Amino acid sequence: MRGGRPCETPCRFAPGRFVRVEMLHLRYFVAVAEELNFSAAARRLHMAASPLSQRIRDLENELGQRLFDRDTHHVTLTPAGAALLPIASNILQQVNSIPWRLRKAAHSRRCTVSIGMPAGVHLDLRTRVNMLTERVHESFELRRWPGTTPSLVAAVLEGKLALTLARLPVNDPMLDCLPVMSEQLGALVPADQFAGRDAVSLADLTDLACVALPSELTPAYFDQLDRELSDHGIKKRIKLTDTGYAGISEVISSGTSFSVSMLDPKSPMHGYQLENTILLPFADFRPRLDTGLFWRRDRACGGDLDELIDAAREVFAEPLSC
Repeated sequence: MRGGRPCETPCRFAPGRFVRVEMLHLRYFVAVAEELNFSAAARRLHMAASPLSQRIRDLENELGQRLFDRDTHHVTLTPAGAALLPIASNILQQVNSIPWRLRKAAHSRRCTVSIGMPAGVHLDLRTRVNMLTERVHESFELRRWPGTTPSLVAAVLEGKLALTLARLPVNDPMLDCLPVMSEQLGALVPADQFAGRDAVSLADLTDLACVALPSELTPAYFDQLDRELSDHGIKKRIKLTDTGYAGISEVISSGTSFSVSMLDPKSPMHGYQLENTILLPFADFRPRLDTGLFWRRDRACGGDLDELIDAAREVFAEPLSC
């Protein structure tokens, strides 16, 4: 920071023209370049699509180059954008590594680091986190930090978290992933309509509305799941805002809707169930939610977290399944 302004990286992109590119613009550019979708990139950056689009236009004006070809349906990189992507990614990687490189240079005997924990982490997976905490306690104080998968992954990339549990899919070339758990999903339905049933078919649900939280609160996998449900004839939707998982159960208990949730009784998501709701397996559908453990590749294998990551690989060596 200089004078309260974001850090800037000077670069000479076009012959004879000296430009100043702000670090935030590079973050915006990389997000759009990797997602090739302004709405998805905006969700990843926790901002609206309109100001993101304006920031990209500002960057293009500053560089004197068009970075994206875009129409109403597609976004693609121009040759200039494709050339800028590895440069921008490398700059961001170097900047993001500053905090941990400084900590390593001033290394004390025991470091305090954090692991991200998304909502609804299975009890068996929490046991593994406890095992890791105990395994590394002489070198690391491992603290837990809650959040959504996108925010936790962003915090790992920025060096704020050492590692995180996150719902798959997550795709970022700067991250390594260790699969740690796969959970079968079932249908949370009104109990009075499905009394005596031990399973539910997709055809049973076509007259009910599928309830979903805002996309920023749910894993990306649920977008894919929503499309699959629609392909199977389940078209009605209820989109909730300004509520959490308990709000879903509240709507379902009224008898007009259903949702998809973790099936195993040991999942803490069962704690959100209300009266007149029951969780049943699908008879003709096998959705599963997978969870991975993520860390920045440059912080392992000689980085400041190599000991922690080695211990994590041992503790989470056998993926859990339920």
